[in-house]
Amino acid sequence: MRTETEDATMIALIHRIALRDERSASVADAELALRELYELSAAKLYGLALRVLGNREHAEDVLQEAFLNVWRIADQYRAPLSPPMAWLGLIVRSRALDFLRQRGTARVDEAQSLDETVLDTVASDATSPLDATQASEQAWALHECLRKLEARQREVISLAYLRDLSHAELSAQLRLPLGTVKSWIRRGLDVLRGCMERYA
Repeated sequence: MRTETEDATMIALIHRIALRDERSASVADAELALRELYELSAAKLYGLALRVLGNREHAEDVLQEAFLNVWRIADQYRAPLSPPMAWLGLIVRSRALDFLRQRGTARVDEAQSLDETVLDTVASDATSPLDATQASEQAWALHECLRKLEARQREVISLAYLRDLSHAELSAQLRLPLGTVKSWIRRGLDVLRGCMERYA
């Protein structure tokens, strides 16, 4: 588990990336910050991409895309709402799911290691080509349904999933009442279930 010092370092790096402007000195500092952020987080994020995609080369491509996205949207990061690794993890997962959706079902052999939430919906432990196709479609549906949640609900559910935090831990980390966290998760999951049923 990451320490508060590591989180603070990563938050500072994201902030430096966000502060870039047209001056060469600022751009150079932002590029250095992006490199440092990559070195601190790439191993874990690569593992996440690999788990979703099941292919090393594609996981590397998605990771590079994700960091290009970090470069573009660093100014949107809000530390009080999300730890840095959770925010980076969401970007990587989003890019990986986009990759699967864009490829459709033509290369189902590369979709066999989808994340555990999606694989839980596949009945058999042995992944057949049909199972992998269904899992790829479910991953796309999950991605679409997550986009329909309110921002705070999506954030809390994503944090609970990526960091495996309990309701009490989420409440403490986000400085929100425990009842609010439970309510957001319950309502968000209800919305997700209803949305996923429409794709079934």
